[in-house]
Amino acid sequence: MKTKLITLAFTVPLALTTLTGCSMTDNDSDETPSAGTSTSRDASDAMEKVSSGIYDLIGVKGKTSDSRPGVMDCSGKDTKTYFRIFHPWSFTPASASDIDEAMERLKTELPKHGWKIVEYGPDTSKNKNIKMTADNDKKKVGVNIVKRSKYDPPILDLTVVSGCYKVPDGEEVERF
Repeated sequence: MKTKLITLAFTVPLALTTLTGCSMTDNDSDETPSAGTSTSRDASDAMEKVSSGIYDLIGVKGKTSDSRPGVMDCSGKDTKTYFRIFHPWSFTPASASDIDEAMERLKTELPKHGWKIVEYGPDTSKNKNIKMTADNDKKKVGVNIVKRSKYDPPILDLTVVSGCYKVPDGEEVERF
């Protein structure tokens, strides 16, 4: 458990940094795209649906971690009215040998469902984990996936991150 918490502590900031300025924008700037107007709770529910859709694309048996989305700030914007949602979770295949198939299916299936793969390859760690970053411009969402083949058991770490939401007039961002 401690290893997974340490992994999460390193993965979430990396994913958030990686996804802030991906090609989710409608122009060539590094600005995080607008995801529209929503309450934190409704945006969180929408993020869980995006994560569920990604899970469905994995196509191999296994289990997911039990994690909930969280709220973070939009860089350079008023923290009382603007926010982003992030949803870190992991997938452990029922058979360790299925980790490669799970990652390959995501690499193949995500583009068929509106995702553009913007990065794919080994990271700089000793284990040379395979990482993939994909953006869904229509949904204003990005996902960072890291295949950790050397873990026992092997896992996929996923972090889904939204564009910037604005709360409805008269409301403030709810933090969780």
